[in-house]
Amino acid sequence: MMQLSCPWCGPRNVSEFHHFGPLHRRPDPVDTTVEEWRNYLYVRDNPDGVVQERWYHSAGCRTFLLVHRDTRTNTIIDVGDAADVGTTEGEHR
Repeated sequence: MMQLSCPWCGPRNVSEFHHFGPLHRRPDPVDTTVEEWRNYLYVRDNPDGVVQERWYHSAGCRTFLLVHRDTRTNTIIDVGDAADVGTTEGEHR
């Protein structure tokens, strides 16, 4: 069973969270090329190692979290408030 430690609610089962994927910024549709926009929408990396991801605590405090996770071992390294890095739902996907 995988657990995330929410900064406000404490350790919780991962089933309480919604995974939003790796942290990446949405390009400005006005200033981006067609190729850059296509890459943003459809091309995803599959990194081997530590990644920054967005998770949403949907069954708890309803907060976006920034999670550092090792994809090789599925180990959670760090969990913090996504607002600290300016990530909100509207800026992603």
